[in-house]
Amino acid sequence: MCGIVGYIGSKQAYPIIIKGLKRLEYRGYDSAGIAILNNQIKNFKKQGKVTELEKHVGDNDVTGTMGIGHTRWATHGEPNDVNAHPHYSNSGNLVMIHNGIIENYDVLKKELLKRGYTFQSDTDTEVLVNLIEEIQKQEKVDLAEAVRKALAQVIGAYAIVIMSNNEPNRLVAARKSSPLVIGIGENEYFLASDATPIIEYTKNVVYLNDEEIAVVELGKKMQLFNIKKENKTPYIQELELNLEEIEKGGYDHFMLKEIYEQPRSIMDSLRGRLRANEGIVQLGGVLDYEEKIAKAKRIIMVACGTSWHAGLVGEYLFEDLARIPVEVEYASEFRYRNPIINEDDIVIAISQSGETADTLAAIQLAKEKGATIIGVCNVVGSSISRATHAGSYTHAGPEIGVASTKAFTSQITVLTLMALMIGKKKGTIPTSRFHHLIQELALIPQKLEKVLKVDAQTLELSHIFKDVRNFLYLGRGYSFPVALEGALKLKEISYIHAEGYPAAEMKHGPIALIDEQMPVVVIATKGASYEKVVSNIQEVKARKGVVIAVVTEGDEQVKEMADHIIEIPETDDILVPFISVVPLQLLSYHIAVLRGCNVDQPRNLAKSVTVE
Repeated sequence: MCGIVGYIGSKQAYPIIIKGLKRLEYRGYDSAGIAILNNQIKNFKKQGKVTELEKHVGDNDVTGTMGIGHTRWATHGEPNDVNAHPHYSNSGNLVMIHNGIIENYDVLKKELLKRGYTFQSDTDTEVLVNLIEEIQKQEKVDLAEAVRKALAQVIGAYAIVIMSNNEPNRLVAARKSSPLVIGIGENEYFLASDATPIIEYTKNVVYLNDEEIAVVELGKKMQLFNIKKENKTPYIQELELNLEEIEKGGYDHFMLKEIYEQPRSIMDSLRGRLRANEGIVQLGGVLDYEEKIAKAKRIIMVACGTSWHAGLVGEYLFEDLARIPVEVEYASEFRYRNPIINEDDIVIAISQSGETADTLAAIQLAKEKGATIIGVCNVVGSSISRATHAGSYTHAGPEIGVASTKAFTSQITVLTLMALMIGKKKGTIPTSRFHHLIQELALIPQKLEKVLKVDAQTLELSHIFKDVRNFLYLGRGYSFPVALEGALKLKEISYIHAEGYPAAEMKHGPIALIDEQMPVVVIATKGASYEKVVSNIQEVKARKGVVIAVVTEGDEQVKEMADHIIEIPETDDILVPFISVVPLQLLSYHIAVLRGCNVDQPRNLAKSVTVE
């Protein structure tokens, strides 16, 4: 959600931090701020985008080689200049930025009020920076030790970076349940909530673990220890990220670029795992747990948003191919309903960022109950990748657009491979079907290249439907999760109300909404449910609904019934989601652009949801 950038070195900090904040704009935010230390801390913050912050800074002197910057997504207190980060302590000696939520901030605040502290903002962050100052004052300790002692009193999630007028050559950082990465350069350090602001300067990074505190100081090696005061050795990793991957590359928006990257991102997720001509499917990341998964009596998939829709596709895949019962759970609900979890359960946690707070909490609960946790995520070194017993990366590459596109198709790629691998091991897939499916799966990138040619057609449709107020999306079987995903994409970026339904459920309520003003998107590809979906289309047309049908190339039956059709290449029923979701992504994109919406940064949303 919020974005963190920090720098200490020999270069001017301001341009590095501003550029870094712009790299983090995809995360979603409502205000921005920057603090530079040069003899004294200078702090500037402003509601709105980073460009508004730059205007606010104007001609002020922001020279200095150490600083911190932040983009805030409001939790405690409304989005305004006062609640924006960084936050000063009462004395003005400390300034801090913070991602996450301090759950016991109110108790801490009341105690600080008794001790004479005053508060300018409504934030939990200002409480924490003043708690750190109070500990320094009372116990006469340096900044790092005060941070450690303060965090021992904190309940909640945090990634913080703090600097002090009194310690002008060091930054102190810490994390728990909110990501923080430190880049190591030549006598300089870069701090950020993810690697995108760092990659331009260094590929050597350290990902902080929960309850770790780092001290970075000019001319010295990083110090790393935890809240228990145990020293740790920094584990330096090399970033698997290129600068061009986080640039638009000539596209108008990151979302459009990422839609067009799907043939490549799926190929990258298949590479080394699928050897169709040899009849081999192998996911190295879960190989050690293959036997355990095959013997599982139940699989539970936990996820949020688009990843939850990928989980629904996974449910169909595992039950169909591996004959294992699957439950798909909203991670945000899972931990609060006292779920029944057994030691022989397999929990598959799905997340694009690998930092989703609700999914991390669900993982922790399942681990405490003894379940085996398998991760499916996109970001190397992320919290979920470290919290799970095993897993597979999706290799989608950075996804900057808030509305997920290539992450969804990469997630279902990994889930398809996993289901095929387990099904083959169990013998629940006939050999001929197994070989047919892996051959078809290998052709998906090629077929997606063809699907992308419907872009111009979806633009034409967008001109027709850009001003409607409601949409309905229908699908059956493997296409039902795609209907949900199509509706979510439209809601997220165009702000048009849209709902996805199983096509057969339409007559149990939503049919009451259908009239000549209601466009209905129906996924009506050839397959097991085709005739049933045709009947559902007839029900819509009988009530004067406007039908946009996604159909298999050469379809004549639906073509005669629908108002508009989008043709996609034929593929096996279980692989249809790969193909059918792309026209829905393009339709949502073009409608949003025509409505003048901020496609890459839709209002109120964040890319990486690191609060519960």
